Amino acid sequence: MSILTYENLKKIMFKFEPERAHTIAGFGLKFISICPPLKRCLIKRNFVDNKILRQRIFGELFYNPVGLAAGFDKDGEYIKAMPPLGFGFTEIGTVTPKPQSGNPKPRLFRLIKDNSIQNAMGFNNKGSYNMLQNLKKVKFFRFPIGINIGKNKITSQREAIEDYEKLFKAFKDYGTYIVINISSPNTQGLRDLQNEAFIKEVFRVGKSITSKPILLKIAPDMEIDEAVNLSKMAVKAGASGIIATNTTTDYSLTPNAKDFGGISGELLREKSFKLFDAIASELFGKTVLISVGGISDANEAYRRIKAGASLVQIYTSFIYKGPSLIGKINRDLIKLIKKDGYSSIYEAIGANRKAGA
Repeated sequence: MSILTYENLKKIMFKFEPERAHTIAGFGLKFISICPPLKRCLIKRNFVDNKILRQRIFGELFYNPVGLAAGFDKDGEYIKAMPPLGFGFTEIGTVTPKPQSGNPKPRLFRLIKDNSIQNAMGFNNKGSYNMLQNLKKVKFFRFPIGINIGKNKITSQREAIEDYEKLFKAFKDYGTYIVINISSPNTQGLRDLQNEAFIKEVFRVGKSITSKPILLKIAPDMEIDEAVNLSKMAVKAGASGIIATNTTTDYSLTPNAKDFGGISGELLREKSFKLFDAIASELFGKTVLISVGGISDANEAYRRIKAGASLVQIYTSFIYKGPSLIGKINRDLIKLIKKDGYSSIYEAIGANRKAGA
């Protein structure tokens, strides 16, 4: 048996403080991008290209429905490493207009017994100009990219719309879609922007600047009726999709939690699904739905797909299980789709909604 397994690598990486481990992993991803033999080897091992999983969304071809959620590649530095890892798309950011260091450390914690992570990063990133330069380097790299945008910490609530306007202008010609992030728990007051007036204004501004699809990401801690109504209102205001959900501040989910930051991973699974399912019950067939939160295998990914998700995203499970997970999810999805008698993922998306219609 090879000693170069992800489990052995993880044992080493988990000896490092989480942010340091993330930085080390980043160096590895950059190396993949500049090493063609390694890139080809990993693509052959991890990337699943089967017509059953292909979809055309937002005018772009997604070879498979499993993407990397925002928060891992904050500055768009690892985009070319995504296909070798098996992902069908990636979402970069959250990016703010100006660079910012984020919240004080320590701010990233492993909840190993729960297969979860808790973070209070606070949109640490190198700013929109830096990300723009990284996107220019991959301008002709045909791969679906979402750009997740947020306001700077020092920007007041009253001036928040101006930050989003700057970001729309910066990225109006880049990426596949843009995500409005007002649902992170790690920037003080950000979730207060999840209100009707701000949603209407931010979509009005965004749609006046860019023709790119603009999506809204929802927090899992909202009351279900409130989240559903806000999502419906966002679609009416021009949203091309809803992403559910961000991390949770429900610290009752585990005795291992800190009393700050947001929890992702398996602890979030049912809370995320419940909210996503409620949103899908109202909006399936009316907009693109993306589900994220606690997805760690094909069965859970397929549950979200049958509930109405065209795409799913993972993050924490990728940290715990490694890059072989993405290929396994996609190969198992093909089996599940065939088992249900479908010839493509299109037939499976929202199957439970259609059955209950």
